Amino acid sequence: MSHSLESLFMFVETASLGSFSAAARKLNKQQSTVSEAIANLEIDLGLSLFDRSTRRPTLTVHGKAMLVHAQQVLDASDRLSRSAHKLAGGLESALTLVLSDTYQSVRFEAIFTEFEQRYPELELECMIAEHGDVVALVQEGRAQLGLVGSQPDYPPDVGFESVAERSEIGLYVGKRHPLATADQVTTAMLHQARELRINTYRNDTIERRRGICWSSSSYLLLLEMTELGFGWAELPRWLVKRFAAEGLLELQVRGWPKSLQVDAVWSRRHGLGEAGGWLLDTLLMP
Repeated sequence: MSHSLESLFMFVETASLGSFSAAARKLNKQQSTVSEAIANLEIDLGLSLFDRSTRRPTLTVHGKAMLVHAQQVLDASDRLSRSAHKLAGGLESALTLVLSDTYQSVRFEAIFTEFEQRYPELELECMIAEHGDVVALVQEGRAQLGLVGSQPDYPPDVGFESVAERSEIGLYVGKRHPLATADQVTTAMLHQARELRINTYRNDTIERRRGICWSSSSYLLLLEMTELGFGWAELPRWLVKRFAAEGLLELQVRGWPKSLQVDAVWSRRHGLGEAGGWLLDTLLMP
């Protein structure tokens, strides 16, 4: 077999975007280069991966099966690169970490204390973002590593693994909000009140309930707006406990609170240096 990691990457990107031209634009390559690489991959494998008879190329049955294996190969290659960076001592000059307020670890202080001792001269930048903003910042290379509430899917060029700790999200109102006096709050009652919801600069399609809403890209701002009585909000329980335990009331709603998985994400294209790889491995430890 002579197929390369690059051809597998082009295959995965094309399958994700549903277009040879879109994959070429994203990878900054000619469409002919992407089409030829995938055609050669099909020859190497002896399989037809895409049905080209439709307006947009669609995966064949064999293509769907091979997509899973291609993603596994890219995951393994990513792990190999991280290990090689460690062995080669490829210490980066700076590291940017983008955090979601859904993440709060009891090991946070210990992790960063050890990080500071290992890399005392390394410049560290921490950013706060949510949902697709975290993924986009990592994908673009603005941040090397991110922590985000688990997303339903990720772009092919973004690696991800779940951290050990999970977050809990609850529904909250200010103590003077009309819903605060209800023994049991129903979905219909939530529809009739203003929702304060998380939103992002990337205009993610985030599910929300019917009714009026205000939004912000910051959980801390939503927390303050909720405390002031402007509506109800889904908030990380640790954040409420830390910053607004006296000012907010958790609503008793069927199905809430909810447990949320948190993922670490990084760019496969930009990779991680020694410090980023160490931090990722440490975050993934149980």
